Amino acid sequence: MAHVDINELDPAHTVVVATGNAHKVTEIEAIITPVMEGVRFVALGELGDYPDPVEDGETFHDNALIKARAALDATGLVMAVADDSGLCVDALDGAPGIHSARWAGEHGNDGANNEKLLRELADVPPEGRGAHFHSSIVLVERDEDGEEVLSGEGDCLGSIGFAPVGTNGFGYDPLFHPDDTPGKAMAELLPAEKNAISHRFHALQDLAAKL
Repeated sequence: MAHVDINELDPAHTVVVATGNAHKVTEIEAIITPVMEGVRFVALGELGDYPDPVEDGETFHDNALIKARAALDATGLVMAVADDSGLCVDALDGAPGIHSARWAGEHGNDGANNEKLLRELADVPPEGRGAHFHSSIVLVERDEDGEEVLSGEGDCLGSIGFAPVGTNGFGYDPLFHPDDTPGKAMAELLPAEKNAISHRFHALQDLAAKL
């Protein structure tokens, strides 16, 4: 990821995105820029190597807010966007939920997480395998009077398959079959197809409507 000199940024027209993923910044820009004209979006990873905050919130919104505030604390900028998302499975009472990335114990071990999901649902028939991805996105703006927080929420409805398919995406994408793309797992979709139906897309639309 390219380095951006924070000293060359105009704080009043810069939003730091609490991510190291350049694709996520592009997705956010595409939806938010039309309602925040003249603003530049910069990934936190472009500004330096900052430690990840402890995400100990009880909800997706809590953890997104933790990440946005941490980005502002680290950079000294005044506007930040962050999202938190995960998979919620009906038969598992909403698990793995906020623990999606580290459900099997090791953060970001997609293979282990998917194997655990298949084990947990081994005896669940097709009609009981409903699930959804959820995303919470927050925009935090600070000034001398304090802090303003706006948020957006979004879902992508679907079900869990019986075996992983596809090579695109990440996380639970090989097992998640969106209702919007019958016969295809999320990991079989092209990036543009996924972005058009994703939980983050819907959350961003919700946030944009409030700006």
